[in-house]
Amino acid sequence: MLLDGINKAFESKARLGIMSVLMVNESADFSTLKSLLSLTDGNLASHTRALEELGYIQCEKRFIGRKPNTTFVATEAGSKAFSAHLQALEDFLNGVKKP
Repeated sequence: MLLDGINKAFESKARLGIMSVLMVNESADFSTLKSLLSLTDGNLASHTRALEELGYIQCEKRFIGRKPNTTFVATEAGSKAFSAHLQALEDFLNGVKKP
């Protein structure tokens, strides 16, 4: 099938964005992701929770002074799954281009 390897976890624009940011940065905090991806608090929280439940990202909560800070990193499993998803998309697009 032409869509083999497409990971449904990354169909959402928000989740694709979260993983993209985390793949090129060692980590990103909640505020940075929210700003970069133009998401609401609730929307970002639900998408990061879903990725965390799949084991694709890891969350670290701490306090900086008196302010809470939540930081996310891509896990090894998440990096592999995202890379495989991107490869599947590339393969699909290359297949479409061929006569």
